[in-house]
Amino acid sequence: MNAEKIPDIIIGRLPVYLRAIQRMADNGIKTTSSQELGEHVGISAAQIRKDISQFGEFGKQGTGYSISYLLDKLKEILKVDRKWDVALVGAGDMGHALARYQGFTNRGFQIVMIFDNSKDKVGQKIDNFTIEDSEKMVERIKSAGIKMAMLTVPAPAAQSVADKLVQAGVRAILNYAPISLNVPNNVKVQYIDPATHLQRMTYYL
Repeated sequence: MNAEKIPDIIIGRLPVYLRAIQRMADNGIKTTSSQELGEHVGISAAQIRKDISQFGEFGKQGTGYSISYLLDKLKEILKVDRKWDVALVGAGDMGHALARYQGFTNRGFQIVMIFDNSKDKVGQKIDNFTIEDSEKMVERIKSAGIKMAMLTVPAPAAQSVADKLVQAGVRAILNYAPISLNVPNNVKVQYIDPATHLQRMTYYL
């Protein structure tokens, strides 16, 4: 299957389905229907069937989906049936919060390194992590073979840090800085800017 041919909007819905199905599995539910799943996530049953069918046939007419099977398949499709090592760049308030967040590990990710350019922060600890100097970031990330990074640096620094991450071989960046990054086509960037999401919601208030 060519990942590039699946629309990104569909890929964006898969983690929503995965989260809902995981919750069902945790509650001991064995099977579900697209109708029931749709009620959990607020997406139409027809849309769910269409999205999931892009990756093959996972359910039977009349009997629905086996939750354990669908769970395994969605994890496989999203490649979270393994652990991804993640580098975190920026040890400010947001960086501290992410380093301490317990919700990554059981969903396929683990932060393994934290970098900052502040000499005051380098050498300090956040839980089990020691903050490392971002001057050593490229060689450290490259030698560890890390492909994912989270960026929580101020906007003016974000592009130069992103350039170094690309140089280090990072292929996916979760960017918390309120700025658009210029990266090569083979590097995927996802943006998390809370103010933008708040502005999107105020339209409806």
